[in-house]
Amino acid sequence: MKHGKKYVEAAKAVERFKLYDPAEAVAVVKKTAVAKFDETIEAHIRTGCDGRHADQQIRGAVVLPHGTGKKVRVLVFAKDAKAEEAKAAGAEFVGGDELIPKIQNEGWLDFDVVVATPDMMGVVGRLGRVLGPKGLMPNPKAGTVTMDVTKAVNDIKAGKIEYRLDKTNIIHVPIGKASFTEEQLADNFQTLMDAINKAKPSALKGTFLKSVTIAPTMGPGVKINPVKLV
Repeated sequence: MKHGKKYVEAAKAVERFKLYDPAEAVAVVKKTAVAKFDETIEAHIRTGCDGRHADQQIRGAVVLPHGTGKKVRVLVFAKDAKAEEAKAAGAEFVGGDELIPKIQNEGWLDFDVVVATPDMMGVVGRLGRVLGPKGLMPNPKAGTVTMDVTKAVNDIKAGKIEYRLDKTNIIHVPIGKASFTEEQLADNFQTLMDAINKAKPSALKGTFLKSVTIAPTMGPGVKINPVKLV
């Protein structure tokens, strides 16, 4: 894969075979984020889990202390008093059955997170084929299937992110923007790692954190010493 001049230049700041301390890695990543826009800084965590086994699945959510730097649009499936509650909490979109054709047939997906009250999951379930592959299906473990829609919306707006294993047993999550201070990024990263360490499946034998890398959207990855994160 051929990289542009900026990437090649930025990559010189990263020692390829070095495993960095978290604080040092954050400092390096900020230096390598040289795109013209405010890049997202992401963490990529390769685990020793085998997600094909239910008892080795990892899925949850955590509120990053400094948010993600991204404006998040929330869609809430609720009715009556709960719908009013969701609107009052600041959800961009609130509705029920009437949204099904809009999403299914018109391909409307102008939202980043979906929340639903438990009584609406029958309706939301019909959108499984559309929302599932995009990781937008509400889930009780992530706190997005709940009667407390005010808390759900507030948490999401405050910087709540979901983490889960992908098909290759890696977790990919944003930890902020390149414009954040080193302290803010380090805080967010530490909060995320604390949550992931707590979520370590008891059934797992062997190494839990195989590799941990943080990287800006357009820049090279910086590897962190996993031993420092346990």
